[in-house]
Amino acid sequence: MKTTSDPAIRLLRIRGHVQGVGYRNALQSEAIRRQLSGWVRNRSDGSVEALVAGPEEDLDAMIDWARRGPPAAVVAQVTWTEAEGPVPPGFQRAPTL
Repeated sequence: MKTTSDPAIRLLRIRGHVQGVGYRNALQSEAIRRQLSGWVRNRSDGSVEALVAGPEEDLDAMIDWARRGPPAAVVAQVTWTEAEGPVPPGFQRAPTL
């Protein structure tokens, strides 16, 4: 059961020109800067997927960042859903799925 002290968790899917442009590294750096937990990975369909956990306001800011991404990215769409934890501390790059 989730309590009010549990971090919020979001599963993000980012579509557009987001592979081969440093998107994962930039998202990881932004998440670490915001002290969020989770992971980011490429998907074989050309999208990027990220599981991000932390305070609601930081997740909202992270989603706003994901809509822009790094300078070389062209983000067409960001969708997200609520996700379940626990999420280990730290923010990792996961293998492509």
